[in-house]
Amino acid sequence: MARTRRPSGNLPAELTSFVGRRRELGEIRKKLTAARLVSLVGPGGAGKSRLALRTAADLARGFADGAWWVELAEVRDGALVANSVVAALDLRDQAGTRPAQILASYLREKRLLLVVDNCEHLLGEAAQLVADVLRAAPNVRVITTSREPLQVPGEQVVAVPPLELPAGDGTESLARLRQNEAVMLFTERAAAASGAFELTTENRAAIVGLCRRLDGLPLAIELAAVRTRALAVEQILERLSDRFALLTGGSRVALPRHQTLETTIDWSYELLGEGEQALLRRLCVFAGRFTLADVEAVCTSDDLPAAEVLGTMTSLVDKSLVTKQDVGGLACYRLHETMRDYATLKLRDAREEMVLEERCLEYYRATCLQSVDQARYRLVDWLAWAELEIDNIRAVLHQCVARGDLARGLDIAASMGYYWITHGTTESTWWLDQLLGAEDAGPATKVRAYYLRGWLSLLQADAATARPWIARAVTTARATRQLTKLSESLSLAATVESVAGDLEAARRYIEQAEEITHGLGDFPATIELLLSRAVLALVEGDLDTARAVSLEGLRLSREAGDLYQVEAMLGNLGMVGVLAGDLRTAKSRFVESLQVARQIDNRLGQYWRLAGLGWHAANSGQLRVAARLLGAAEAVATGAGADIMGPAVPLLAEARESAIGALGTAKFESEFESGKHMSRDMAVRLAVGESTPDELGAPDPVVPGLLPKRQAEVAQLIAEGLSNRQIGGRLFISEATVATHVRGIMNKLGFNSRAQIASWIASSKQ
Repeated sequence: MARTRRPSGNLPAELTSFVGRRRELGEIRKKLTAARLVSLVGPGGAGKSRLALRTAADLARGFADGAWWVELAEVRDGALVANSVVAALDLRDQAGTRPAQILASYLREKRLLLVVDNCEHLLGEAAQLVADVLRAAPNVRVITTSREPLQVPGEQVVAVPPLELPAGDGTESLARLRQNEAVMLFTERAAAASGAFELTTENRAAIVGLCRRLDGLPLAIELAAVRTRALAVEQILERLSDRFALLTGGSRVALPRHQTLETTIDWSYELLGEGEQALLRRLCVFAGRFTLADVEAVCTSDDLPAAEVLGTMTSLVDKSLVTKQDVGGLACYRLHETMRDYATLKLRDAREEMVLEERCLEYYRATCLQSVDQARYRLVDWLAWAELEIDNIRAVLHQCVARGDLARGLDIAASMGYYWITHGTTESTWWLDQLLGAEDAGPATKVRAYYLRGWLSLLQADAATARPWIARAVTTARATRQLTKLSESLSLAATVESVAGDLEAARRYIEQAEEITHGLGDFPATIELLLSRAVLALVEGDLDTARAVSLEGLRLSREAGDLYQVEAMLGNLGMVGVLAGDLRTAKSRFVESLQVARQIDNRLGQYWRLAGLGWHAANSGQLRVAARLLGAAEAVATGAGADIMGPAVPLLAEARESAIGALGTAKFESEFESGKHMSRDMAVRLAVGESTPDELGAPDPVVPGLLPKRQAEVAQLIAEGLSNRQIGGRLFISEATVATHVRGIMNKLGFNSRAQIASWIASSKQ
């Protein structure tokens, strides 16, 4: 029988290749048992990220809520550090709660390992974020990587030196050299690059000399190893030695390690053809992941035509200068942070920096403006594009703010509306509030920005802030004869007033919108008007009107392919069923709305529909399901920073009390907690009837004979809080044997932590 699975985390597959580091791994594990924060500190290229990842992968099983990876290398503004952690944890900034508060609420009861990579350029903000997390979440452990410590109280520092070097006298045997960390890395990467490579008696001296020449720096060794495709190891060593000799005047004086790495990169760069050099230095203009289409639009020139980009990019990937990864079946690329720093210097030397930044800005501006009116009709694909490109878009927005280029920045920010409302309401208001002073922005952009700012405030349940922005949208649209936007803005104003309780004002706005919309034949204006009428009717309790306009809105939205509005109209129809006491209609509409919310990954929509289906379950006698769904809804709400608003509030309170009355407080709380710890996918499956509570992890009784006698004894002692050593002493068996029994229990029961075993034992006694 399947059981509730906690999230395993999001550890990136592209960093999983790892060599050696036995001493450092042991030191990190030891310090992490005594401290809650361990910082891996060392120079660029020392392998801190891979070491952190290897540690997280090894320890993830011991954390009930998994191990999670946060990449800060692509974050350019310290104000967005918390947003990056929210995104990495698969949470959403989708309501009025600030990202730091979302993290505090979500992590408070979690048992997880958080790895925050590449903190050095945002040291102060990263340190504050980590300190806040540790203060709010007592069962969270954190590993950070940086070139210097965070200086957070309780921080334990592990210095990450270069890899262990082989002896320089050439006396070590091949067997022993194969266990050396630097040699292992070189031979592994060389084999991957050339197809067939191994350490032999003939190349032993050259490999040892090369690893020592490169000071055991992992990135430097990797860059040298890929050259074995074209050069013998002896040739690589000779050419690198000549280059180092030039820098040291021919003496044997060693260079500082950062200079060793820079020199190795420089050597690799100079071996490239002119087209490869041009492309590599230009790629630094992208802050995050980028696609071939991005590169062809931004980085090409007469000496590097678009037709040559694919071949050139492939060559750079083969040489380990660019990293390739697949995202949703699409090939994407990125630069290692050290390589990006180097490429930036080369771009400046070539005096191309301003040209490339301008080209990049204009490319993203044009792309966003081209998609702004069509995104709603292909929302799934557009959101996937936006998620892939968001770091580049943020970097361009940051550039616009820094330069005072507010008009073009506003073009971009205002065009990202559907991304902001589903992924970043507080982030988007932060950008918009810096850009809305753009007096030279075009009228269409101004109206779009004012409207979006008001819409975002509505999602944040902040009517007072929404009103003036929507009023500006109305005034500007009216003055510039943008009738569609004028109608949409008036309808949005009506929705704000309905939610705020000023129903007379809502009616006036709807009347004005109707006068304009009639005869336009415009879908966006029509659907916004229907939505505002539905919301007003629901607040007034006019169920016939709410049903009629929502059905019409659903029909039009389906015809147009507007999934966001399909979900909204179905949700309205579900609420009509709730208020009318029509359980069948409520369930069918909420189920369909939830399925659409899952399709476009709208967390607010998932929250509201899970809660609505929890109400349905409570009123149809499915009390365990009700408790589970209400718990799951609360968890999704916490992860999105949201609260239920409007007429649903008393209905959900009634559903909760009904379930408690039937199940009893203890049983309800047990099921509610189980719901909170379900994954969103499991919760949706339960809500739409694809699974039952038992299939998704109902606490089962301990069935006699399910576990062998010895495993049952071990499980009982785990529930009493004993360690493996203590269990071994109690049962007169070795600690290793206890560990074997624990693994057997987890495998048989489908668990991944001792806490789940203890919970399972406890549930059998209720």
